[in-house]
Parts: sequence; C-alpha cells; structure tokens
Amino acid sequence: MAQKPDKAPELSEQRFALLVNAVTDYAIYMLDPQGIVISWNAGARRFKGYEADEIVGLSFSRFFTAEDREAGVPQHALDIAASVGRFESEGWRVRKDGTRFWASAVLDAIRDDSGQLLGFAKITRDVTERRETERALFESERQFRRLVQGVRDYAIYMLDPDGRVSNWNAGAELIKGYAAEEIVGDHFSRFYTVEDRAAGEPARALATALDTGKYEAEAWRVRKDGTRFFAHVVIDPIRDEAGRHIGFAKITRDITERRQAQQALTESRESLFQAQKLQALGELTGGIAHDFNNLMTVIRGSAELLANDALPADKRRRYVEAIIETADRASTLTSHLLAFGRRQALRPEVIEPNLRLDALGEILSRTLGASIDIHLSLSPGLWSIEVDSAQLETALLNAAFNARDEMPKGGSLTLSTRNHIDTELGECVCIDVTDTGDGMESEIASRAFEPFFTTKPIGKGTGLGLSQIHGFAAQSGGRATISSAPGEGTSVSLILPRTLKVSRAPVERSDVAPTACGKTVLLVEDNDQVRSFAEALLKEIGCRVVAAESAEVALPLLQSSPPDLLFSDIVMPGRSGIALARAARELCPDLPVLLASGYSEEIIGTSAPDFDMLRKPYSSHSLANALSNALAGSLQRQDRS
Repeated sequence: MAQKPDKAPELSEQRFALLVNAVTDYAIYMLDPQGIVISWNAGARRFKGYEADEIVGLSFSRFFTAEDREAGVPQHALDIAASVGRFESEGWRVRKDGTRFWASAVLDAIRDDSGQLLGFAKITRDVTERRETERALFESERQFRRLVQGVRDYAIYMLDPDGRVSNWNAGAELIKGYAAEEIVGDHFSRFYTVEDRAAGEPARALATALDTGKYEAEAWRVRKDGTRFFAHVVIDPIRDEAGRHIGFAKITRDITERRQAQQALTESRESLFQAQKLQALGELTGGIAHDFNNLMTVIRGSAELLANDALPADKRRRYVEAIIETADRASTLTSHLLAFGRRQALRPEVIEPNLRLDALGEILSRTLGASIDIHLSLSPGLWSIEVDSAQLETALLNAAFNARDEMPKGGSLTLSTRNHIDTELGECVCIDVTDTGDGMESEIASRAFEPFFTTKPIGKGTGLGLSQIHGFAAQSGGRATISSAPGEGTSVSLILPRTLKVSRAPVERSDVAPTACGKTVLLVEDNDQVRSFAEALLKEIGCRVVAAESAEVALPLLQSSPPDLLFSDIVMPGRSGIALARAARELCPDLPVLLASGYSEEIIGTSAPDFDMLRKPYSSHSLANALSNALAGSLQRQDRS
C-alpha cells in the first residue's frame, strides 16, 4: 500500500503565513539576497502604503530617504546582516506618498541548513510618536537644565542618597564659590560650619527630609574661601516611579543681607522704644517731682510753723489739718501711680456693674453740677465681673471728672454698659463713659493714658486720672480704650473680663465690733521709722506691742508666746509678710492676722490671700477699724469651726 504524503509542514507554513499577515503593528516581509522584496504583510501595507503587487519584486531601498540611498545605507544594512547575521537601526523611512516616518528596523539573514544565504527577514515598526515623545521630554529636560543653570540667586543641585553632590548649577557656584568639577562627588556637609558638623546637623537634615518629606531651616553656611553666609535651606527627597529613594533636591539661598536688614530694623525699633521709654520716664519723674514738691512745701511749711510755741491754738489746729489733708493728697497721688504701674494691691470681688453704675449716677448728678446732664444706658442681662469695686468706682469717677473738665459750658455725660466679645479677651463687659465735649485730635488721644500727660493748664490737673483707668483695667485682666475726635466728644471704655463666679453675700459683723484695746499685738515691720510710728499708734489705741524687724525674728516669738493678733508689713527682706502669716496660721489656726502694704507684687502675682488688709498710709482710726475687723473675722471662723 502506498504511503500518503505528510501534510504537517504545509499546514504549519499556512498557519505561519496567516499569523504574519494578521500582524498590523509591524511591517514583516522578506528580501532575496539582493534586497528585492519577495513577501508583504498587512502591517507593511499599513505603514508603507504599498499594496503587495506594487512592491513585490522591487528593491527595499526605495523605503530609504534619498540621502540614505546616496550614502549607501541600504546596501550597508544588507552587508552587515549577511556578515554578522543581524542589522538593527532607527532612522527616517519613506512611505509611498512621500511622507516620512521614524522607524525601528531589524534585518535578519536567512540561511539554509548548509549555510547558504537565502535572503533576509525584515521587521519594521513605526515609532514616530515614541520618538516625538522622547524628543519632547529631552527638550523639556534640556530647557529645565537651562533654567536651573541660568538661576544665579539660588544654589540648586542634587545629592545622591548618601548626601554627595551629583550636579551643580551656576547659582551654587556663585553663592558657595566652588566650580562643578571641584565639588561634584563630595559630601554636602562641607558647606556646614564646624560646630554644626560636630552636632550631626547634616545627617539630621537628610533624615528629617526622608521622614517628613521636607527639611527647611535658616542657619550659617560656609563658602569655599571660609567666609560664612546666612542661608535659607530646603531639602526634598527624590524618588523614582517605583517609589525608591534615589537622592535629594537641595535649594539654598543667601539671605545674609535680609537678615542684616532685619537686625538693623529690630535694633532701630529697640532704640526708638528705649528713647520713648526715656521720654516717658522723664515726663513721669518731672510730674512726680512737681506734684510732690508742692505737697512737701505745704507739709514742711506747716511743720515749721507748728514748731513756734507761741502759735495760737486755732492756727496750730489749722496747720495740723493742712498736713493731714496734704498727706491724704500724697496718698491719692501714689495710689494713682501704683494703679498705672499695675502695682496697686487689689481686693477683687464679684459685682454686678449695672447696680454700681446706677448708684454712681446719683453721686455724679450731685457732684458734677447742674450744667452736666447724666444719662444711664444699662444693658439688661449684663454679665458679672470680678474687680476691686473701689478701684472701679475711682476709675469711673476719674473718667467722669475728666469729661466734666472738657465741657466747661455744660453738656451731657452717658454711662453705658454692654456685653462684649473681645477678640483677645473673650467674653467681656464694656463700660463706656461718653461726653459731648470738644473732643481731641488723634495724636492727643493716643497719649491720653500716659502718666502726667495733660492738656489742662498748669495747676489744674496732674495727668494721672486716665492713667489710673488704664492701670486698673490692665491689672484687672482687661484693657481701657479711648475714642475721640474734634467736635464729636470723647468716649472712655473699660473692657473687663466676664466672671462665672457667683457674688458672695457680705460677711456679717457683730453689732458691737471687738476692740483691740488691751490686746497683745506682734508688730512686724522692717522700716525703723514706720515700726516706731506703728508702735506708737498701737499703744495709743491701747494695745500691748511686741515689735520685730523681720519675719525671722517674729517666728520664734510666735512659737514661744503667741500674741492676740499679728500685724505685719507684706514686703520685707527675706520672708514676706504673707509667708509669715501662713506660718502663723499653721501654728495658731485662729490667730487674727492683719497685713499692711501700699504695694505688693506678691499679691498681684497670686490670688489675694485670706487675710485682712490695711492700706498704707494709715491713721490711728483706720488702724483701729482694721484691727477690729481682723478680730471679728477670727471670732467668726471659730464659731464656724
């Protein structure tokens, strides 16, 4: 029986032909050993524009440009492929219609089993779009490099992951002094100062950039010549498309001149501020000297006249009254100074401002005279405040008296209240004292709160009224403002923080206050003259007195023989009067304590202690009342316990 021929090779060739003809993204065709086209697929037809019957039998050289044909490129490609088995290149090729496209071409030699050259397999791909993209990217990168290289105000360069310089722009060379060939490959830490390198700052900068995505700082850096400049530095980590860290981008700017300008501006401001302080101090001391010289003139003159034994009783009494009255005026002056300097010892309490202003309105209507109409505009639902009520009334009286002086022919004065949300202080109560006077220029209004600044004639005012308002408001945790314009009157505003505390009922005293007469008082005062004066007053009241010049001397006396009452100054060298009072209360919990001071920074810095206070200067009458109140308070504490 005859054997049937094997159909497998024929079927394989048919399938291969079908596969090649189905490919449209590649031109796949064959050449004979002389470069004549002998096959043509669909991809070749799409790329080159020739139908198979138009190109088969013709040389493949017609796909090359005229200049390539003149240069012998087609034959060179055949020779290389024939000799080494393969030729690969990219270049311009020409379609049937004469247009060009950028091609990636591979030419492989085809040989039989004996090595005889049968022809060539030619595969071509149109990569024009890829080439345009690459060219655009290359051009963009080139322009970016030009941009970076053209920047001279900034040092822009890259570091490898270890911190070594990998490129260098013109700005870096200008700012740091190194040419590219001098620095590329070196570690960027050489730009740091010796002390920063010793502290590990370069490594910390790179670690921060990696951890947080950015490092930014201002610090000293070093140029090639060793000089220093103040730099603003930014370091950003660089990662590839896969997210791998491949280095750092480093931008440095020399801001030495800007820093010097800022320092010069700061120094100029400090100099101006110092000059303003000296001017204010000069005005302050001048005003104090003027007022106190007047007061001392009266006191000294009266005292000298009292030294005359032949002086009649009525004149002696008149001079004594003049000394007392002048001393009270001096006390008021120091009180205003302390309020302005925020050194006045305050006794804050929770109050309802509307009730205070309602009572104050009646006082002002009788005090300011018939030519001034008093109006109240009190907001309902007003919040409570916690302030020293006496100082608040003094501040409002000062504002009212100042307003009266600005309305010599009469006018109206309005006291108003309102709840107010302050951007800095939060919930506040605003108390306004508004007049219909002549008003002030802005320059004068801006200085109104300065001590001893006044527009009144000499002898008509001290210039401390408005400064007391300013000091009281600031010491109470608020602020004071003034609004005025010529012909539009003036409004002084007290802005005081709201309190959520509840007002406490006043402490009830017994109908008959206990007297200090016959009581033993431990007097503690570091000033010899004041101690002698206080001892004399206490004895005049009828007290037995044990005197000590310091808390350290007083404590053993408290332990060995407790007195009936402790009367101490607050501000003393060593242990303060408040510390002494607390120690005394630990030894004797029910011991009455009376503290005296006209100025106590310790009270201002902390909450007011639970001790009775007596303000300096004091008289025998005020001292006797204060001693009685301290004794009464002690009795009430004992009753509650």
